[in-house]
Amino acid sequence: MEVKGKNVLITGSSRGIGLGIAHEFARQGANIILNGRNSISEEVIESFASYGVQVHVVLGNVADSSEAQRMVAEAIEYAGSVDILVNNAGITKDGLALRMSEDDFEGVLKVNLTGTFNMTQAVLKPMTKAKAGAIINLSSVVGLTGNAGQANYAASKAGVIGLTKSISREVAGRNIRVNAIAPGFIESDMTAVLPDKIKTAMLGQIPMKRFGLVQEVAEVAVFLARQEYLTGQVIAIDGGLTMQ
Repeated sequence: MEVKGKNVLITGSSRGIGLGIAHEFARQGANIILNGRNSISEEVIESFASYGVQVHVVLGNVADSSEAQRMVAEAIEYAGSVDILVNNAGITKDGLALRMSEDDFEGVLKVNLTGTFNMTQAVLKPMTKAKAGAIINLSSVVGLTGNAGQANYAASKAGVIGLTKSISREVAGRNIRVNAIAPGFIESDMTAVLPDKIKTAMLGQIPMKRFGLVQEVAEVAVFLARQEYLTGQVIAIDGGLTMQ
C-alpha cells in the first residue's frame, strides 16, 4: 500500500511512540487523525504543519466500544476514510501479582486489549467494504516474555498478539492486513529518569547494548502499512532482546 494520501488513525498519539508514528506517516505524505482521551494540544497539532498533510483530531476512550465506534465514524466524516489504523493507546499499573488489585488488573486489560479490539472492530466494516486496509497493533516484548511486576500489562500485550493473529485470519481474504509491533526498551521520558544503575542493568540484557528510538518503531509501522503480502506477524524491535 502506498501510504501517501492515505488516512491514518493513531490511537494514543498525543505523545511518545504514538506521536512518533504519526509524524513518520505524515513525513511519508499520509493524512493524520490524532487521538487522545481528553485533549490534543495545539502545540502537537502545529508540529505537523510542515508536512503539508491534513490533520484531524478525534477524542475519546478506546476502552468504551461506543466511543470507539463514534471516533471511527468521526474520522471517516472528517477524512473520508480510515485506510490505516494504528492501535497504540495503552496504560500501565505495575505491581506484584500478590498485591495487585482487581481494578488495576482489569483496568489495564480494558484499555490495552479491549481498546485494541474495540477500535479494530469499528474499522473492519468500512475496510471490508473498501476491500483494503492495514491495522497495526502495538504489543510489547513483555507480551512475549512476561515481566515481574507487570502481570496485567504482559497479559494485555500477549492478548494483543493473539488478537492480531486471529483477526488477520478472518480478514485476509478481504485484503485487510493485521500485524503487531513488539517494542523492547525504547528511549522515552520514562527511561530518561531511571537511575544509572537500572539503565545499566537493562542495557545488559540487550545484545545491541542500547535502547531503541521512537523513530525506529515508527519506521516499522510504516513498513507494515506498505507491505501488501505480510499479515498476522509480530515484529519485535528490541535490539535482539527476545531473539531465539
